[in-house]
Amino acid sequence: MIGLPKRVIIGSGIIDNIPRYINELSIGHKDTLLVTGPHIVNVIGMKVKELLEDNKFSVHVKVVNIASVDVAYSIINEFKSSKPLLIIGLGGGKSIDIAKYVAYMLNANFISIPTSASHDGIASPFASLKGFEKPVSIKTKEPLAIIADTKIVANAPKRLLASGSGDVIAKFTAVLDWRLAHRLKNEYYGEYAASLALLSAKHILRYADRIALGGEEAARIVLEALISSSIAMSIAGSTRPGSGSEHLFSHALDLVAPKPALHGEQCGVGTIMMTYLHGRNWKRIKKALKLIGAPTTSKELGIPDEYIIKALTIAHTIRPERYTVLGESGLTWEAAENLARRTGVIS
Repeated sequence: MIGLPKRVIIGSGIIDNIPRYINELSIGHKDTLLVTGPHIVNVIGMKVKELLEDNKFSVHVKVVNIASVDVAYSIINEFKSSKPLLIIGLGGGKSIDIAKYVAYMLNANFISIPTSASHDGIASPFASLKGFEKPVSIKTKEPLAIIADTKIVANAPKRLLASGSGDVIAKFTAVLDWRLAHRLKNEYYGEYAASLALLSAKHILRYADRIALGGEEAARIVLEALISSSIAMSIAGSTRPGSGSEHLFSHALDLVAPKPALHGEQCGVGTIMMTYLHGRNWKRIKKALKLIGAPTTSKELGIPDEYIIKALTIAHTIRPERYTVLGESGLTWEAAENLARRTGVIS
């Protein structure tokens, strides 16, 4: 069963049209829960609330600081008796992942309104929440619609756009890992979903110079690639086209590093190293990330070398059922250190 968004709307200054876009979806009654972050609520959140209320929506606002299971269930318990028909995630990855999970648990419609383009969670049917046994994505539900104002996304810190680019570039090694699992473990492999994910990654490489300039054109390029790669995961029915050994490395870093970097930043660095393991052109990946302004070294991530090596040695344990280039036994400390040094991730 393939679930896809009913509408994807990307444009400049479209925030004022949100009530019209939602009305055109013919959802029904207008009880709405708006999930947003502590910064976004004042910058854009209250404006969206007022726009909806002027159009006879009944809007409850929940401000979240962290994307955790506990936060999600506190909202679920608060609203399970009233059950809003529409849940909107407005903000970055944390707000959208919480909204997505709550909508899934309450069987409500979900609309994604990203204010940054830092990772593919803005459009995928998967959510990453802290508090589960392991830091992996869980299946929830796809957005009914995605409404992205490029003017707003372009005004977000440039680091977030670079992070989103890293998350898309990661599709290169994700697909290579998926193919490997298909050949060695007879795992299902979907050629169309894989091709769509690769197209998204190639889109970022092709326009890396424009992304580096920032602005609305850069925001549109990254948004379209993130949405496209998310649709690939919807078609595949899993995160396989978008998440491989490079994501396992990132999840491992989240566990061991005192202060992890952004998800997409870590995935980008992971992609450099996993491309090397696959015997592909890792220097091309590194060059594109550098041009965009994304980290390519442990120093730029702000993570000491030993945690990079440690994460490489345990990455295969994050999802042991998911076969990747790391194999079933993973990398030794020596092999991990050599990999990180040869690709210039550590010096």
